[in-house]
Amino acid sequence: MTRHEVLEKVLKSFRTYYNINTSNPVPGFAAEALFEHHDEQYFLVKRAKLSESDAREFVYFATPERLTSSLLEELDRKAWEDGMAKTDPKPNHRSSDVTLIVIADRVDPEAIASAKKLKHGKSYMMGLRGYSNYRLVVHDLSSGLSAANRLGSELKKTIDNICGSPDKN
Repeated sequence: MTRHEVLEKVLKSFRTYYNINTSNPVPGFAAEALFEHHDEQYFLVKRAKLSESDAREFVYFATPERLTSSLLEELDRKAWEDGMAKTDPKPNHRSSDVTLIVIADRVDPEAIASAKKLKHGKSYMMGLRGYSNYRLVVHDLSSGLSAANRLGSELKKTIDNICGSPDKN
């Protein structure tokens, strides 16, 4: 399978809950996705609102032919900066997470090693206005192996299932 076919399969799995943008994503990315969730808690009637919260997730998809550690760092920086620019930590903000999924024909060993170490996080008003976390998954089509940072480990399993990866770590 080509990286574009794999990307289509991954996007298909995201379409149920995410708004997908393939026509004009952030430069450097093949696609992006947005998940938004608003929750309200009431006591008997809607006028008696107990709480409300908003959660968002910004997902960026990249499909380079070869992923080097410098390219990964650039994609990482762009995804985090764009996600943070779209975050609005207002009083009912719970979370705004950023996710980067990279599907490459070949991934350098240095890029695999750095993917496992990349992390970002931010707390707004000491957590009173929510937080932002960062997930990262890198998939190498030539070997069928994937790598993820700590928060991306569950997403890595999903990507491995979609790609039919032999990696069971």
